[in-house]
Amino acid sequence: MTAHLDGEIRDGRHHMQVRVYYEDTDFSGIVYHANYLRYMERGRTNHLRLMGAEQQALFEQAETEGTGFAFVVRSMHLDFLKPARMDDVLDVVTWPVAVKGASIMLAQEVRRGGEVLVKAEVRVAFISGGRAQPIPKSIRALMKADLIS
Repeated sequence: MTAHLDGEIRDGRHHMQVRVYYEDTDFSGIVYHANYLRYMERGRTNHLRLMGAEQQALFEQAETEGTGFAFVVRSMHLDFLKPARMDDVLDVVTWPVAVKGASIMLAQEVRRGGEVLVKAEVRVAFISGGRAQPIPKSIRALMKADLIS
């Protein structure tokens, strides 16, 4: 069975596979640190998409309402534990930790098999009209905010 392009949600966590290509590596043959940020961004985007909050549709809806909004990374803490190399198949795992007011705290890991290579804590803020705003109830429900916070 082929995994879905956007990954899958298992046990409350989003899993998305990424293969490491030559272009992802630095001169020493290991994944360049900034590329982990790209992998994790894809993981967060696909996590929302699989929960029914496709960002493009949300952006289009916001434009018609005239308010405009965005999810922005407010803070990120990363621990680089072990390197990944070309041809590795990585599992980018994303899950919500807390939903509070205008922000969502997510945990992410980049794994190779059973090994955790990179750990991250990501705080994402909900911005509308240029300022932080409370996350709409529909999105809070998607993130299962009442169960998490």
